[in-house]
Amino acid sequence: MVSAGTLRLSRRNLVALAGGATLTRGGALAQMPGGSAADTAGRDTGGVRWITLANGYRVWTRRVGYGPCKVLLLHGGPGLSHDYLSCFADFLPGAGYEVYFYDQLGCGRSDRPSDDRLWTLPRFLGEVEEVRAALGLDRFILFGHSWGAILGIEYALRYGSPLRALVLSNMSASFGDYAAYVRHLRDGLPSGVGSRMSALEAAGKIGGSEYQGLITRYLYSRYICRLHPWPADVRRALAGLNEDIYLTMQGPSEFTPTGNLKDWDRWNDLPRIAAPTLVMGARYDEMNPDSLRREADLIPGAELFISRNGSHLAMWDDRMAYFSTLLGFLAKHRAVP
Repeated sequence: MVSAGTLRLSRRNLVALAGGATLTRGGALAQMPGGSAADTAGRDTGGVRWITLANGYRVWTRRVGYGPCKVLLLHGGPGLSHDYLSCFADFLPGAGYEVYFYDQLGCGRSDRPSDDRLWTLPRFLGEVEEVRAALGLDRFILFGHSWGAILGIEYALRYGSPLRALVLSNMSASFGDYAAYVRHLRDGLPSGVGSRMSALEAAGKIGGSEYQGLITRYLYSRYICRLHPWPADVRRALAGLNEDIYLTMQGPSEFTPTGNLKDWDRWNDLPRIAAPTLVMGARYDEMNPDSLRREADLIPGAELFISRNGSHLAMWDDRMAYFSTLLGFLAKHRAVP
């Protein structure tokens, strides 16, 4: 595998690829159909609150809407920002929910320390609890997407009592299961594509334009987001990807999961989740829909939604079905117990 330093060096020399895809600071994930994202970090500061963590660093949060039922959103990555979840502001506040966006440490508008020792699952989990306590959330609904759903599972297992309900979107209950499925997706690519990707990986050329182009054309456009162009908020989040976090915890790409999360597995612990839970997946996801069905079966009383037309970002490419299901679930659990 190429080192992180080599990967960054190669990215400086990459230019726009076919189809209007542009490689930015975020590497393969940021080859975004439709061009580069604009920096709109200051477009709306209403409801913003900075939280100082016990380690002295600050994280950014923003409240949208008002209501007795609070929803905290955990974005994916690891290393992305909350921006790609901005579509939640189009649906939840108008339905009476008080929604909290937050950029995890190292991500988006939050502080970005240069200390790889911070990029571990236990530290991020403790951060979620610090944020919850600082925001004064009690009997709240926790939503996690992708890496955020890993945090959601871990939070429910360790700190379950404050939860009114839990939403786990587009994440299997183990990294091994995820890795096996992305290998399956690669094996199903047109003849020669998967083998060429493997050869480039073995040669340490994952930072080159050929490898990045194959990833974008054959995997990201099929299984991450099926819209063209990708929404501006998705492009914005990916353009700001923190490479250090992503490489440390995930690996060099979505389809090469070799980071420190690679041994994460909670299948045996899912029956201990006590909060009412909605598991969400998609037909064209990078997560196996059958694994999401298994996840819902193992969590007591969990509900299941599998998008028929969506991908890993089904909140964008199958948004009406996605949010109709989500709002229906939230409505069952919005009353104060």
